[in-house]
Amino acid sequence: MEPVRRKALVDAALRVIGDHGSLAVTMSDIARQAGVSPALAHHYFGSKEQLLIETIRSLLRQLRSDTVAALKAARTPRARLSAVIRVSFHADQFAPETIAAWLAFYAEAQRSEETRRFLVIYARRLRSNLLADLKVLLPADAAERIAEGAAAMIDGLYIRQSLKSAPIGIEASIALTEDYLNALLATASPSARSEKGRPNRTTQGQMT
Repeated sequence: MEPVRRKALVDAALRVIGDHGSLAVTMSDIARQAGVSPALAHHYFGSKEQLLIETIRSLLRQLRSDTVAALKAARTPRARLSAVIRVSFHADQFAPETIAAWLAFYAEAQRSEETRRFLVIYARRLRSNLLADLKVLLPADAAERIAEGAAAMIDGLYIRQSLKSAPIGIEASIALTEDYLNALLATASPSARSEKGRPNRTTQGQMT
């Protein structure tokens, strides 16, 4: 039962953090949400801090798993770029509690070096996944610039989901990012957009 209970506690932590909108939650809050005793939660994780670290690890693992699967299904560099964009706005990532948890972790990163390290890992993965296929389509300097811009746009649109008074939907966020990418690809290399339907084996085996 240990793996099941550990996952239940991580899922509960995500929900409780989302409800509170911050990491100012207690192990008792999380244990109650998971339907277990605080003593059992401490037994599995030792402290609230360790449980919170495992929660952000879980978010990163899920995002990485979704990205790997999406990239394997895409057959061209341009299609792989679209796959990265779509995964970034996946419905699971857009769940209100998940958005609130990510924002809470970003706030915590100003105080916690370990939390900051995990968020840096996320940022580097996103940039690397975009850059790998942009370099196939464009000169290196243009690829670097567009990768930075696309990553910033993805993060910015995601953060705007926290503005419940004016949220942007999943498909609208994807469309805005695709429009941005198409415009810059057309400017940097008029032939780049036509690559979307052309298989390219040079992208096989890239890191995700």
